[in-house]
Amino acid sequence: MIHDEIFAKTRQRFVLPEGICYLDGNSLGPLARDVPERVAQTLTAQWGEQLIGAWNTAGWVDMPGRIGDRIARLVGAPQGSIVMGDTLSIKVYQALASALHLRPERRIILSDTNNFPTDLYMAQGLIASLDQGHSLKLAVPEAVLEAIDDTVAVVMLTEVDYRTGRRHDMAAITAKAHAKGALVIWDLAHSAGAIPIDLAGTDADFAVGCTYKFLNGGPGAPAFIYVAPRLAPLVRPALSGWFGHEAPFAFDPDYRPASGIERMRVGTPPVLALAALDAALDIWDEIDMTQLRERAVALSEQFIAEVSRGLPDLVLASPRDPARRGSQVSYHFEDGFAVIQALIARGVIGDYRAPGIMRFGITPLYTNQADIEAGARALVEVIATRAWDNPRFKVKGKVT
Repeated sequence: MIHDEIFAKTRQRFVLPEGICYLDGNSLGPLARDVPERVAQTLTAQWGEQLIGAWNTAGWVDMPGRIGDRIARLVGAPQGSIVMGDTLSIKVYQALASALHLRPERRIILSDTNNFPTDLYMAQGLIASLDQGHSLKLAVPEAVLEAIDDTVAVVMLTEVDYRTGRRHDMAAITAKAHAKGALVIWDLAHSAGAIPIDLAGTDADFAVGCTYKFLNGGPGAPAFIYVAPRLAPLVRPALSGWFGHEAPFAFDPDYRPASGIERMRVGTPPVLALAALDAALDIWDEIDMTQLRERAVALSEQFIAEVSRGLPDLVLASPRDPARRGSQVSYHFEDGFAVIQALIARGVIGDYRAPGIMRFGITPLYTNQADIEAGARALVEVIATRAWDNPRFKVKGKVT
């Protein structure tokens, strides 16, 4: 298997419960071993001993930019172009509001029918708040490129489809949008930490992403926002919070945006959550994204091959060509929720997204060949024997 030695070492840096095959890192990454100590140090040695002085002495105030720079390396962005804070929904709102402000003569937001709902909801809410005649236009993913014309203000897309793993062509879409005078926002929720990304090389305008999936920052970990350096001085922050002010501690009554990406900060940063993310990111210091991608492709191809041998009629929802998908493999099965619950009962954790999509994350930092074999074997057994057809596997909790 490709790059075995590298990823055998990174696997040891995670807490992985005995007897569990974890194929859900595309939804929530596992706990990195260094996180508890780092958070404890932040609690006791910083908050406990330094009290409020830790904003300066422990560098809390600079964490959003410093950690943003660590993520920048993983997404092909220059230093000083990414800042952390808030949730992904908030970052989508910020990016979209800023992009629309830069295209005041246009009223169309273009997205795709498979985009993650929160992105669409934030667009709908912003349109209603602006009340200036904007509209959200949706195209099927395969038709987005041809739908970009000179009426479009902003193209807003998730690079990797959360259900199927299908990948948009970032370079081609960005180039077409720019040729038509539109701006582009890329949601990297299922890309950052999963596939090589080149925001600078593709001349992306805005990007946003979460850090609790492939980056393993923990539940509710802070999101990030990228603004191209050429646009940063022009951007008007729609959420003009005090930490995005030019001089937060001057306490001026009027807002003046900070320079560069700092103006996209909003409120007080979540220090404990950032400390957890910072520790999790240490694992990435020695990781080459090309090697990670090669490993992910090899593992996903193995998974598909083994499932296909046992279940030749199971419908693959992900693109068969690995170049066209992210780091997950998805299958369509009408009773997919029950199948996933039956798998979890056997110690194989994937997840389900309506309607009928079973997702399996391929996360090379800790997923190995044995996990792939165990996961594929369990999936084949559960469906072939109809083990899923049990009332206890059909009871849905608040989170599915």
